[in-house]
Amino acid sequence: MRLFLPILAVSTTLLTSGAMASGFPVTVESCDRAVTFEAAPSRAVSNDVNLTEMMLALGLTGNMVGYTGISDWKTLDETLREGVADLPELSPNYPTKEVLLGADADFYFAGWNYGMRVGGEVTPDTLAEFGIAVYELTESCIHIMDKPKASIEDMYADLLNLGRIFGVAEQAEALVAGYRQDLDAFTAGLAVLDAPVKVFVYDSGENKPFTAGRYAMPTALIEAAGGVNIMDDVDSSWVEIGWEPVIERNPDVVVIVDYGSVTAEQKADFMRDNPAFKDVPAVVNDRFVVLPYVEATPGPRNIDAIKTLAAAFRE
Repeated sequence: MRLFLPILAVSTTLLTSGAMASGFPVTVESCDRAVTFEAAPSRAVSNDVNLTEMMLALGLTGNMVGYTGISDWKTLDETLREGVADLPELSPNYPTKEVLLGADADFYFAGWNYGMRVGGEVTPDTLAEFGIAVYELTESCIHIMDKPKASIEDMYADLLNLGRIFGVAEQAEALVAGYRQDLDAFTAGLAVLDAPVKVFVYDSGENKPFTAGRYAMPTALIEAAGGVNIMDDVDSSWVEIGWEPVIERNPDVVVIVDYGSVTAEQKADFMRDNPAFKDVPAVVNDRFVVLPYVEATPGPRNIDAIKTLAAAFRE
């Protein structure tokens, strides 16, 4: 026993020192909840292509057991395919509780309508009883609480919070600082527009379009590039509307979100060939800009999206 007690004391000291060095325990804000982590998750699952890419940007694949919600309806491009090559897709769409439990997950990175539904079977509350912590995508919080309109700061907040959750806060801070510097340098060199370009975001749908409202990330991307989302007054995130307000508001540019079985060109052709849009400036002048889904939703590629939009608005 005389030998055992000193060894235990040293081990405890080292563990305590390691915990302090990595910043644990940490508490982060997730929508309207404060979530505390005693240690970094080691069996994490991310849902959707953009959230998974946030994990990749922070080098967290070693802390993951898989991802969900990509192959069923979105394009997994080569960059992301290489990043998750060693990870299984646990479900092609939203996972069930059984999927997450079967993977022995201890963490789920998702959002409302990005892997969770209000009142659904997979929520922070339903997973808590199984010891699965949840961090919610900031953009999606509008579905359960009041929040300011969409901002690039939402994406930065998610990266910084993930950094703290997984004990890589310094890497996250450096990554975000790099994004800020890159974007500031880019926007500082942009030609000033006489007036903001009026933009309609066309996600999907023919009878009724699915588009981005005030609280969806494209609103922030468009504003950073020198435009204005014509649906900025729609107090929602991603939402289905009618075509009448689109026609009435006369967009100068249509931003097409590219994913799924209907191609971006097919979406553009639908508007070009429909007589209802014959007087809409964006259609008359064939001003369609394509953003891949992973650029139009919150994630590391938002900076590239702003650059693409800014160039298109100034043509």
